[in-house]
Amino acid sequence: MDIGLAGKVVVVTGGVRGVGAGICEVLTSLGAIPIACARRPADDADSLVEFVSCDVRDPDAVDAMIDRITERHGRLDGVVNNAGGSPFAPAADASPNFHRKIVELNMLAPLVVAQAAYSVMRYQDDGGSIVNVSSVSGHRPSPGTAGYGAAKAGLDSLTGSLAVEWAPRVRINSVIAGPVRTEQSELHYGDEAGIAAVGATIPMGRMATGADVGRAVAFLLSPMADYITGSTLTVHGGGERPAFLDAATTDNRWEQTRP
Repeated sequence: MDIGLAGKVVVVTGGVRGVGAGICEVLTSLGAIPIACARRPADDADSLVEFVSCDVRDPDAVDAMIDRITERHGRLDGVVNNAGGSPFAPAADASPNFHRKIVELNMLAPLVVAQAAYSVMRYQDDGGSIVNVSSVSGHRPSPGTAGYGAAKAGLDSLTGSLAVEWAPRVRINSVIAGPVRTEQSELHYGDEAGIAAVGATIPMGRMATGADVGRAVAFLLSPMADYITGSTLTVHGGGERPAFLDAATTDNRWEQTRP
């Protein structure tokens, strides 16, 4: 499929595993040139995706990374701010330093990367496109990862603000992902039974894959989305089944219509 990404140079932070790896695979299949950025390379030494080591929380390291990429490829067409995450930690027990690091990684680091990318894209004839990978945790309660949810809510707000400031040269949008099955799903959802049980709560009947998120990201990066900026695209399989449907004692006619 040709959606106008062939030959486009795209940096994907956190691109060596999980959702980031899925995004890189989709971009590669569409002819783009994804560059996976992370502190450490993937375990698979035979990966065909170009890798750049960088701590995205360090502004100097980010500037050096963007300079190195533009020197090698001559341009920078897209950035996917995917690096992020949080371990489970009840808010009352977590230290202020823990919360600071979570907000730094999930909200401030994407801003740092976006600023560095903008400094290049603003001077290119066809500008560029930035996609922030956000989470449903920023739009509903996020118990156990409160700092993460707050940071993702801030990231989506940041997306809208930067879209206004940087239009029309650079577009910036957000993909709001629901639960995604990755190699680390067991840390969040337990064994296969737990993963299946969580998937069953989603209207589409399963968690997303990295490729599901990757296809949404690819669309927003592509010329097909040339007039889309400051938007959020939700990729969550229909969301979460409302708890009242299971709690109610009346006949559940909605359930009876499901296949």
